[in-house]
Amino acid sequence: MTQLHATVEKTLDPQTDGLVGEWLSLKETTERLGIKQNRVKQLLSERKLLAIRREGQPMVPAEFISEGQVIKGLPGTLTLLSDAGFDDVETLRWLFTADDTLPGTPVQALAENRGTEVRRRAQALAF
Repeated sequence: MTQLHATVEKTLDPQTDGLVGEWLSLKETTERLGIKQNRVKQLLSERKLLAIRREGQPMVPAEFISEGQVIKGLPGTLTLLSDAGFDDVETLRWLFTADDTLPGTPVQALAENRGTEVRRRAQALAF
């Protein structure tokens, strides 16, 4: 089973779905990134991007893409969270849950180029 298929078979709970907000289909993701769908699938399989099955289709959180690129620090953060034992839904929940000490959510901090603190927190989860 490829990583794409393994990733998109996870069940998304309504609470996490609500935290994420806007979702993009793979087609919309390719358009926002300006790349071919095969390249998006490669990013997913390499865990540089994350998709979850919603309404029967693999979907990517819109906040993962800014100015035509995957937000800086997301691939490394996804790896750290996976190494800490987080599944894809837990990863989304962590990235999109507000943290007053950041402030904001980890994904907002990544988008604002404040990834060092996000990665530090993700690394601490592994211990």
